Amino acid sequence: MFGFDMGYIMLAGVMMLFSALVSGRLKSKFKKYSKVHLRNGMSGAEIAEKMLADHGIFDVKVISTPGMLTDHYNPANKTVNLSEGVYNMRNASAAAVAAHEVGHAVQHAKGYEWLQMRSKLVPVVSVASNLSMWVIFAGIALMASTGFGATVAWIGLGLFGMGTLFSFVTLPVEYDASNRALAWLKNKNMVSQQEYAGAEDALKWAARTYVVAAIGSLATLLYFALQIMGRD
Repeated sequence: MFGFDMGYIMLAGVMMLFSALVSGRLKSKFKKYSKVHLRNGMSGAEIAEKMLADHGIFDVKVISTPGMLTDHYNPANKTVNLSEGVYNMRNASAAAVAAHEVGHAVQHAKGYEWLQMRSKLVPVVSVASNLSMWVIFAGIALMASTGFGATVAWIGLGLFGMGTLFSFVTLPVEYDASNRALAWLKNKNMVSQQEYAGAEDALKWAARTYVVAAIGSLATLLYFALQIMGRD
């Protein structure tokens, strides 16, 4: 059991390090491009509202939400939620984030299949993510004394696998939203060349946080699969 614990701790430590590095890089990029003020003088909220209007979407509200990097699109109540810094600011970072979140609203309006798939997984993953690790640990512990421990462990791994699937389904959703955002910013001449470069770089690093999360989830899934097979 000691080797199992140490292996998991090492894996978790490595993934946390990579996540921290990418997250730190993302924050530094947003800070850098928050100093690149938009020539059109529009705020993040105004950028979002114009992009919605340009796509013929008039049933989605743009609202402000507390916190930093808390921006998201809520398909349940059709709201583009922008953090206070993005909602009010008039810079390349704000434009990038606002347009990206509207990109999700455009996906929703157009029935983008990957977004639909992710939305269907949300209720399942919300339950599975809270139970999976407990079930896996319980199953592995039971394998030393009972015959059904392996079954319990595999059930836990299946639950964890739903979260891993969700992480990978999220990737095309996020990249597509960024592509839609950047295409609109460029085609509508909303930003200068310098502003566009900043928005593109910021969104690139934002997407990498999802890549790290997906790789970490897959690595953890494979680790526990090997642990269960080795004890079965």
